[in-house]
Amino acid sequence: MIFYVLSSSVCYSQGKFIVNSKKGADKIKFNLINNLIIIPVEINGVTLSFLLDTGVSKPIVFNFLNISDSLKIKKTEKIMLRGLGEGEPMLALRSKNNIFRIGDAININQDLYAILDSSLNFSHKLGVPIHGIIGYDLFKDLVVEINYTRRFLRLINQQDYKRKSCSACVNLNLEFYNNKPYINGEVNIDNNHILVKMLIDSGGSDALWLFENQSIGITSNRPFFQDFLGHGLSGSVYGKRSKIEAFRLNKFIIKKPNVAFPDTTSIGHALNHKERHGSVSGNILKRFNIVFNYREAIINLKRNKFFNAPFRYNKSGIELGHNGVRLVKDDTGFISTTGKNKSRLPDDNTKIVYSPTYKLKLKPAYVILELRKDSPAYSAGLQIGDTILSVNNKPAHQFALQDLMALFYDEHGKRIKLKIERDDTILSYSFKLVNMLK
Repeated sequence: MIFYVLSSSVCYSQGKFIVNSKKGADKIKFNLINNLIIIPVEINGVTLSFLLDTGVSKPIVFNFLNISDSLKIKKTEKIMLRGLGEGEPMLALRSKNNIFRIGDAININQDLYAILDSSLNFSHKLGVPIHGIIGYDLFKDLVVEINYTRRFLRLINQQDYKRKSCSACVNLNLEFYNNKPYINGEVNIDNNHILVKMLIDSGGSDALWLFENQSIGITSNRPFFQDFLGHGLSGSVYGKRSKIEAFRLNKFIIKKPNVAFPDTTSIGHALNHKERHGSVSGNILKRFNIVFNYREAIINLKRNKFFNAPFRYNKSGIELGHNGVRLVKDDTGFISTTGKNKSRLPDDNTKIVYSPTYKLKLKPAYVILELRKDSPAYSAGLQIGDTILSVNNKPAHQFALQDLMALFYDEHGKRIKLKIERDDTILSYSFKLVNMLK
């Protein structure tokens, strides 16, 4: 997910994030969901869950729960926001003088954008609440360490940051365009080594996005398939999925990474930066522990235990989302025995009594949001809007959304059995996962 904010005629001066502690630093635990970092952010006294996105300039708050009312945002003006996707720009309120707190880091005069459209909601696509997005304003004021291995951020005041000696680390220069960080790397495509300038996008869950450019050899002339790539502020993004030989960042060589080539209709505004060739996103970033130092325009990388993890992709063609809750009958019945000798198998003097007891419980409901044409699931007869009841004979509500999706990333030939509900009818389907990138 990458967000592009349209220019406004009004410019606000705003405060800075400062870590208010004796050490000048604080550690914040985060959740890593589908390669995305989710952190707690307190705004005007209300604690919310935010996506940490290096590709976004100003904090954005979604309004699907009328959150902007509880935040009591003030001093607003209307503005249009535009992001990736095939839709139109969205109306938002631009507000200043908001109090942001992340752990011990506080900014008492923070600008934000509150999107008015209550239908925009990334929570059901990740299975956890996502109330907003924050990026540049946090990184520009503080040194930010991201430890993907232990899943914590360390926020450090610039004057309190002491660079540690690390022979296994690499420092790379950052460049900025519209307050977004870029890094230079190299891709190996069909044995051609191509220098590329890439946006660092922690708000994207893929590995690499590349913008096709035949003049320099960035093409998708290898095995690929058309697919849904993700959700942007302005709608869904589609394109091609493939693999390349390697991606290099200085001495670090990442072999056989997944790559997506987004359609130009979905990324029109991203192409405004003519020197940009694509994005480095969560499935690459999580392979390093990283220190961002925007003030000195440096990023420090150290490979971690995820570095050599295989790159997998969805072989089913199904994209699931959280769609409210379902009433599920929970059988809490018990078996009791009566008779003289209960330690032996039942005989004529022993009765087995089953006392059926049921409770109706609310459980998460998962629905098919996207379905790739000519995919195994599509060919089997599944449809967008189908509610998943069970997977391989296990109730769907016993899975977290990301654990359920992970089943579709399994090996070629793995059989998937689904029981679904469609128009109040229960149906069963079966298909095998297919490797599209042989």
